[in-house]
Amino acid sequence: MSAIQYLADGFLIALQWHNVIYAFIGVLIGTAVGVLPGIGPMSGVALLMPVTASLTSGLEPEHAAASALILLAGVYYGAMYGGSTTSILLNTPGESSSVVTTLDGYQMAKQGRAGAALSIAAIGSFIAGLFALVALVFLAQPLSDLALQFGPAEYFSLMLLGLCAVSGLGGKSMTKALIMTVTGLLLATIGIDNVSGVARFTYEIPNLYQGLEFLTIAVGLFALGEVFKSIMENDNSSTPVIKVGRILPTAQDLKQSAAPIARGSILGFFVGLLPGAGATLASFFSYILEKKWSKTPDRFGKGAIEGVAGPESSNNAASGGAMVPLLTLGIPGSGTTAILMGALLMYNVQPGPLLFSDHPQVAWGLIASMFIGNVMLLVLNMPLVKVFAKIIETPPHFLIPLIIAISVFGVYAVQITTFDLVLLVLCGILGYYLSKNDFPLAPLVLGLVLGPMIENNMRRALTTSNGDFMIFLTKPLSLIFLACALLWLIIPLILKWRGKQVVINEEA
Repeated sequence: MSAIQYLADGFLIALQWHNVIYAFIGVLIGTAVGVLPGIGPMSGVALLMPVTASLTSGLEPEHAAASALILLAGVYYGAMYGGSTTSILLNTPGESSSVVTTLDGYQMAKQGRAGAALSIAAIGSFIAGLFALVALVFLAQPLSDLALQFGPAEYFSLMLLGLCAVSGLGGKSMTKALIMTVTGLLLATIGIDNVSGVARFTYEIPNLYQGLEFLTIAVGLFALGEVFKSIMENDNSSTPVIKVGRILPTAQDLKQSAAPIARGSILGFFVGLLPGAGATLASFFSYILEKKWSKTPDRFGKGAIEGVAGPESSNNAASGGAMVPLLTLGIPGSGTTAILMGALLMYNVQPGPLLFSDHPQVAWGLIASMFIGNVMLLVLNMPLVKVFAKIIETPPHFLIPLIIAISVFGVYAVQITTFDLVLLVLCGILGYYLSKNDFPLAPLVLGLVLGPMIENNMRRALTTSNGDFMIFLTKPLSLIFLACALLWLIIPLILKWRGKQVVINEEA
């Protein structure tokens, strides 16, 4: 049977009335999960796992597994949609992959273009979701074979390339961007070392043994940083209420967004294939690509719609790409797909090469339901754009307490500890002073996310090579990534030096 025939059979399962309801419930809860900082897709899927067991108790095992996966997957990609809403409106990332959306999305909202930003985020997410699903249907097997070529050395070099490329996210100074990247890597080392069990930089404070919670740092730097900026710079002043303006994107907005959506969809899907990379790395790479591709890179960070379209498309495409190693190899590519794998095993369904032959109803029913879920999300989100956009018209003296409340609730809900609340406030103050002095915040966040992955992959690579660092140069893919990382740092320095030489010659 062809992939098309299998997909048609999958639609017969996905379009059963109870599965349609499960898909709708999943995407609705997922959108809410994405909007609220602190919960995130991983926590949302984990919380609903026990619920699915009771919801599907009366069904046959095969149908129960399909229905449960349809609901849980809906939460997963629904959260990718919802994460952009607070990023654009309140500068508060709903989850880690939405951090990049704050850079231009919030600036668009401040310029009265919140409606256009939200619409483009929804349209880009929809197109990217469909692209990822079509690619999943036809390319799952060959792409999973390619993903197997990536060992720990290749992952280490790829993530090092990501950190070097993040200098493109920096403001005017690459030096400041690199300082922030290294700071993020240093913060990532705090906690108990997974291999040796040694406590690092914990100073005998029990709360630091698990390391710093990523969400606390991100929400503190971005959301509370913006709150402190409003308080410090507009104190006792009557700040005018920001108007939403046009809800739907203009023809020019659509024209500017078309290519970034296409590039973000392709890039996000391929990054999502790589276990451990995930939607966060995909959104950062997409933003860097759009900024480098643009003829006017100075617009980025000041409300460029491409800076919303590209990352939002890539993080949704990455969630589809992450399904490839999960379903075909039984390798979860992220925390959320690891929980989905746990759900499959709970129903005695073993993900891997035999999944599509042994449990076709589950595999193809899930893929077909994702098509339906993406349509539901677009229908659900587009009318709500106007409702969401009205939030930005709230006067600052109401909006600031709302941002603080969302931030505190989201951060406290993760680990239920007052230590995180203290850290949140400290990061807010730090975020204000760093952004005021043109130290970019995004490289610090990416360093914090990638730090543990880089360290783990470096150790695994050195273990396989008996401590020989040449493994990073003898592996062809690893060598290519390292060479690209080096060029990314050297070329801007050469161009800057040549520019200075031209100026000196002209003055002479």
